[in-house]
Amino acid sequence: MNKALGLIFPGQGTQYIGMGKDFADAYPVAARTFEEADDLLQSRLSNVIFEGPEEILVRTDHSQLAIYVTGIAIWRTLRHLYPRLRPGACGGLSLGEYTALAAAEKLSFEDGLNLVKYRGSYMSEACDEVKGAMAVIMGLSSEEVEAMVEDMSLPHDLWAANFNCPGQVVVSGTEKGVEAAAPEALRRGAKRVVPLQVHGAFHSGLMKSAKKKLQPRILSVPLQDTEVKIAMNVPGDFVESNDQMRQNLIDQVTSPVRWEQEIRAMNHGGVALFVEIGPGATLAGMNKRIGISGRTISVAKVEDLRKLEKEAII
Repeated sequence: MNKALGLIFPGQGTQYIGMGKDFADAYPVAARTFEEADDLLQSRLSNVIFEGPEEILVRTDHSQLAIYVTGIAIWRTLRHLYPRLRPGACGGLSLGEYTALAAAEKLSFEDGLNLVKYRGSYMSEACDEVKGAMAVIMGLSSEEVEAMVEDMSLPHDLWAANFNCPGQVVVSGTEKGVEAAAPEALRRGAKRVVPLQVHGAFHSGLMKSAKKKLQPRILSVPLQDTEVKIAMNVPGDFVESNDQMRQNLIDQVTSPVRWEQEIRAMNHGGVALFVEIGPGATLAGMNKRIGISGRTISVAKVEDLRKLEKEAII
């Protein structure tokens, strides 16, 4: 185990048609992971991932599964190619928390897949129950956005949802709430407010029905003890207790993602190299804005393996 190595996994919104296909084509271990997921789900998820169509892949009940499976397929390939690549810590943004737990072998691939399937389905149902929205507020601090949400006093319409990195905070809620937040944020000095193309109001009180349905499934899933440290969204810090990990997964559905705090905790805890595994390089961009002392490598395509091969850790 390399205490200086931390794995981080992206969340919903990073998906794209064809992600992971080059790994599946080049490495049997990756191909088998997609096949295993298809068999367990009794559906051809891999076809949707590799070929689309876009309108199916972006659906919450498909995109979460697709990102989870792609992340594990890439991670299994890395483990096969570089047996010395053993992380000291793992973390993931929102959905990515499930991929992180599976990569750390806290959670089996199959159990993680089932939880993600139900999570995506329940969240999709919650989105259909109440039409929600999300927007990124650029240029205000976490504290300023939290104060704004509190001052606006819209407890059923507006929540702070994601503390991604300095100057980038996401709000979530009803269309009424998010529309009201935009001019108020600009009045308070925000540079921009950018609406997100999402299905609903994730990490807000509008997800209560999804949280309630998911809770018994999370509580019944076994978690294994491993040496890998787990950093989590809800506290924005490392968590040791398996029971607390389960509770954090439950609470995360309606609670804000404290990603900036989580990354700082990993950095302060000794992680000197972050390896982002899965589609895109969103987390690497956030790490740059957070200003961590360590480096970040994103592995989304086979060609990205060259970046890892330059590191002494493998």
